[in-house]
Amino acid sequence: MTNKINQLRLEIESHNRAYYVNDDPKISDYDYDKLMQDLIKQENLHPELITLDSPTQRVGGTPSEGFEKVTHERPKLSLGNAFSPEDLRDFDKRVRQTCPDATYVVEYKFDGLTVVLNYENGIFVQGATRGDGIVGENVTNNLKTVKTIPLRLKDTATLEVRGEVFMAKKAFEDLNQRQLLENKSVFANPRNAAAGALRKLDPKLTALRPLDIFVFNLETPENLDAKVQTHTQALNHLKELGFKTSQVNAFSNIEDIIDYTRVMAVDRRKLGFEIDGLVIKVDDLNQRETLGNTSKSPRWAIAYKFSPEQVETTLKGITIQVGRTGALTPVAELEPVTLAGSVIARATLHNQDHIRNKDIRIGDRVVIQKAGDVIPEVDHAVTEKRNGTEIAFQMPKTCPVCGEPTVRNDGEAVTRCVNIECPAQVFQKLVHFTSRDAMNIEGLGPGVMRLIIDQKLVANPVDIYHLAKQKDVLITLEKLGEKSVQKLLDAIEESKNRELSRVIYGLGIPLVGANGSKILAERFKSMEALSHAEIEDLNVIFDIGEKVATEIVAFFKTPKNIEIIKGLQEVGLNMLQESKIVSNNLQNKTFVLTGTLPTLDRREAKTMIEAHGGKVLGSVSKKADYLLAGAEPGSKQTKALELGVTVIDESQFLDIINNADI
Repeated sequence: MTNKINQLRLEIESHNRAYYVNDDPKISDYDYDKLMQDLIKQENLHPELITLDSPTQRVGGTPSEGFEKVTHERPKLSLGNAFSPEDLRDFDKRVRQTCPDATYVVEYKFDGLTVVLNYENGIFVQGATRGDGIVGENVTNNLKTVKTIPLRLKDTATLEVRGEVFMAKKAFEDLNQRQLLENKSVFANPRNAAAGALRKLDPKLTALRPLDIFVFNLETPENLDAKVQTHTQALNHLKELGFKTSQVNAFSNIEDIIDYTRVMAVDRRKLGFEIDGLVIKVDDLNQRETLGNTSKSPRWAIAYKFSPEQVETTLKGITIQVGRTGALTPVAELEPVTLAGSVIARATLHNQDHIRNKDIRIGDRVVIQKAGDVIPEVDHAVTEKRNGTEIAFQMPKTCPVCGEPTVRNDGEAVTRCVNIECPAQVFQKLVHFTSRDAMNIEGLGPGVMRLIIDQKLVANPVDIYHLAKQKDVLITLEKLGEKSVQKLLDAIEESKNRELSRVIYGLGIPLVGANGSKILAERFKSMEALSHAEIEDLNVIFDIGEKVATEIVAFFKTPKNIEIIKGLQEVGLNMLQESKIVSNNLQNKTFVLTGTLPTLDRREAKTMIEAHGGKVLGSVSKKADYLLAGAEPGSKQTKALELGVTVIDESQFLDIINNADI
């Protein structure tokens, strides 16, 4: 019986590959369904023989309560961007300074959702989203529904690959047609439809969406034999194993690549899937190792972004959105039009100056585009098509939500509502606080947030952590029942364990993003220390400029903000940064950083120093033990030599890191 089941599995997977990967079906749908039914029947008779790689498991499993977090073994870096031929030439110059004989491969930059697939002994064991590059979400069961992902490889390889899950244009159109026939709302674009499908808690719902994948990188090249020395060879190897791999084109010089970008900017519309650019990579894997990475992106690859597509439509009106900082943003209300695969009915107009400088008026025919192929914006008005009925726009003198006066400070382009209790601001701040990059409270999205605000159950972040006292009221609200309320309360309780950087980000300090919050958490180690920081303490931090420093200090001098932080601490939120000490090799040693290091950036070096027990100072003084100097060290090196501070280069620094005897 085992042999029969195995034979059925091999035959079905062979037909899956022929149909979904090679686009070359070998049998009819009827015959395929008969094979699948036969396998299901045999496995029902012998459930002890069901395995993870069986084709029947592609739509198996029960709905998840929520997605587990997955910490990637290797950081999944994002790519630097190029927007012009000159950007590509600069990239080429940087590469050739280290690898003068480098050759490149160019592949499509797919407009989908990046995932990481792990195989052990040839079996697909885990699939996760990229997330923030460090932590993603376990979506293994959902990925099993993607027919082009092999559940078993053609050998017993243990490896990790990265790919892009997407939805083909035709499949997307068919999906929206079905939505219309079922009186359901249509999806805005293929990317949103694919990303939403992959995050369904029930794999059976994911299976209803026509998802596909292109695998574009082998994350574990050390597992290959010596014959595989290039990215091209690695992709060929992955294709032999059963993956659907991305198309690559080889180039020896950057000018030919620039010519190719011009061709593909037009020809991309002929593809059966959406791309928003091209990815240029050094082909040789050893040269990649030599070039290395920055803290954010590899030095051996870059993404070339296509210029945004444009389309003309009518500006029917302008409405105002009030953000969490009180900023009033004018929004264009448009005659719906299709742009880059999406139906666009609204687009940002940025601010009053943008509207005035471009002379955009209500009633105009306007040209819209997607900024970075993502955010719709009005580029310009078609003034020659005016008929005299167009109306000039002025920002309101009072907030359209709370009615309080608006102000525009000197030197700022933004008009603001200064009422910190404005309902629009309260709503946006709370949505931000509970968002994925902040406290990540599952089940407390904008819809539920609006419900509980309207019921006056919450007015600030602290109130969220007292919702358990209002359980009986929550159960009575529309779209909420006892089970969903309990899940929500559990998620709120669980969020108390979030790391300090997420709490900082959730507070919504102006100009401080998720990455800046991580820097502040690593630097100050506690909310208490951060709240007492002065501008000079913040200015010495790499990536924290004077304007950001001023906003941080002002935030922590506002009594209302301090009150909220105190309340969050009282309900049990984490206000301390976890120690990431690897060793005490640098205990009681202090460093100052200057210049450009060969392979490390300053943040990487700083993180390494602190992980080994050392400290980093912002300026040279007699307190410093070492000056870690790179190219163009400037005045810090001169001062270090005057004070007798030991000057070391990156190579010496790495020796010190790895040896306690210093």
